[in-house]
Amino acid sequence: MTEQERAPAGVDPTVPSVARMYDYYLGGKDNFAADRAAAAQIIKISPNAKEIARDNRAFLGRAVRAVAELGIRQFLDIGTGLPTQENVHQVAQRASPSSRVVYVDNDPIVLTHARALLAHTPDTIVVNGDMRDPKAILGHPEITRHLDLRSPLAVLLVSVLHFFPDDDEAFGIARDIRQALPSGSHLILSHVTAGELNGEDVGKGRAIYRGTTSGGLAPRSREQIAAFFEDLELLEPGLVPPTAWRADGPGQLVISGPGGAGFLCGVGRVP
Repeated sequence: MTEQERAPAGVDPTVPSVARMYDYYLGGKDNFAADRAAAAQIIKISPNAKEIARDNRAFLGRAVRAVAELGIRQFLDIGTGLPTQENVHQVAQRASPSSRVVYVDNDPIVLTHARALLAHTPDTIVVNGDMRDPKAILGHPEITRHLDLRSPLAVLLVSVLHFFPDDDEAFGIARDIRQALPSGSHLILSHVTAGELNGEDVGKGRAIYRGTTSGGLAPRSREQIAAFFEDLELLEPGLVPPTAWRADGPGQLVISGPGGAGFLCGVGRVP
């Protein structure tokens, strides 16, 4: 069977998908030749791409566990990507079996795989939504039936806002979400940085991502990423690389090797 025949309706397997590229970085198999080719180009520019993707995924699990231990029982994962190990619902429901989770994405392959995974998991649902319109997501009837958005919840924006190169759009998405969250809620967020990449290599990487389903990529500075948490209380240890966020071991303060990109992540609490 060809890739075109295997692809869900409406999916062009010749156009790289950021979700499937990320799946490839994580060692998954739900990707096409075009995704692997684009990911290989990124790895040539940033040889640590697979490592930082895995570090970022591990941060997600630790952050979900941390807020669950603080009593959060509702989770809204926006831009969830393809299912892998230690998904949000698995981590959250280990902490408390009563935890309720909503995954939101608009990639047809993500939706197909997530729905198959969650067919027999009633406390977890997947919803088709576009994070370009966060107010529509927060008002989505399936989501408002599944979660009580008047009570504290955790919203995840993990490795997604850098796919919005326009600063006004990216900061507008984060602002709309922050303003809708009740007191005691948490925002779990990670974002790519240029790390050790020079300007030329950043430009090459951005050009590759312009040819994907996202249409672009924007590494941002520490100051810009910190602004996504405006008016929130950052949990310790603050805004740090993924391996430094409550890792079991000592963690590394710098995860980008020579010439490599980096990530910063954090968890903010709504006062």
